[in-house]
Amino acid sequence: MNPAYTADKFIPTIGMLFGNCVIGISIGMSSVMESLETHRDRIEVMMCYGASRWELIRPVTVSALKAAMLPSITNMSITGLISIPGAMTGWVLSGASVLDAARYQQIIFFMLTASSTIGALLCIVFCASVLVDKMPMLRMDRIATRSGKPSQRSQPVSRDNTRNNLVSTFSSRTTLRRRY
Repeated sequence: MNPAYTADKFIPTIGMLFGNCVIGISIGMSSVMESLETHRDRIEVMMCYGASRWELIRPVTVSALKAAMLPSITNMSITGLISIPGAMTGWVLSGASVLDAARYQQIIFFMLTASSTIGALLCIVFCASVLVDKMPMLRMDRIATRSGKPSQRSQPVSRDNTRNNLVSTFSSRTTLRRRY
């Protein structure tokens, strides 16, 4: 029996792992950036109350990882019921037993899911930790849009700036209420 690290087994397996991993990473990264942009106000309030970097990143990371895992979990749930994977079909057509083909396919699916999870988790945490620095400070200016320009709300936001903005907004609202 040939070892598993020979080119005829290793290259296709690594190609499948990387191809599936890229899908999870792209979905997770997109979810992180979208979540930080849409929940910016909530994150700024959490900074005002003294939340640490990891307290700010945790909800964003969890939701992004759930979104990144969705294709892998969906693919695993329909396999065998709706679709017969190509590797299993190839093994059966080449004369291998159905049980061996099913075992091989299960191993492949678990490897695909594990690689997608690990890759997405590493990239999501890295992306979130770059966008929320050690101060903690929300750094949306580190994101460039497709045109190469920084995003719309690109001002770095720190605890002090956010607190001053909230105080000025609150005081202007109270003065308006007093006038009427």
